[in-house]
Amino acid sequence: MPALIEVVSVINAAPSVVFDLTLDVDVHTASLPASRGTATTSTGRRQLALGDEVAFRARHFGLPWRMTSRITAYERPYHFVDEQTRGPFRALRHEHHFQDIDDLRTQMTDRMTISAPLGPLGAVVTWALIAPYLRRLLIQRAARITHLAQAHEP
Repeated sequence: MPALIEVVSVINAAPSVVFDLTLDVDVHTASLPASRGTATTSTGRRQLALGDEVAFRARHFGLPWRMTSRITAYERPYHFVDEQTRGPFRALRHEHHFQDIDDLRTQMTDRMTISAPLGPLGAVVTWALIAPYLRRLLIQRAARITHLAQAHEP
C-alpha cells in the first residue's frame, strides 16, 4: 500500500512567485544542505518546465541516493507534478498545488505518494522510516521557499 505525505504551508507571496521558486533546482538543493545534494537538469536550465527531467544525487541515512524525476503535469502558477522515472522507489509521485488565498498569500500543498520495493518489508520500512523522513524534508524545503518568497520584492 502506498504512503501518502501531505504538507500545507501558507506563504505571504503571490502564487507565481512560490511556483517559480519551487521549480528552481538550485532552491531545492539549497533547502536540504545536510543531504549534500546536487541536481542536474536534462535541459541545462535551472528552472524546470513540462517534460523536463532532473537527476538528483544526495546522501540520506548515510547512504548515497540517486533518483531521476520528470515534470509530467504543469499549469503555471497553480499546479505541477513530478514523478520518479528512475530511483529507489517502486513509484514516487509528487503533486505541487498553489492556491491563491488573496492578493498577498498562497497556500502551497505538497502531496507525495510513494510505493516501496521489496514487498511487505519495503512497505513497513516506508511507513516507519522513509515517509516520516520525507515529510521532514518537505517541511524543511517549504520553510526555505517561504523565506525566499516572502523576501521577494515584486
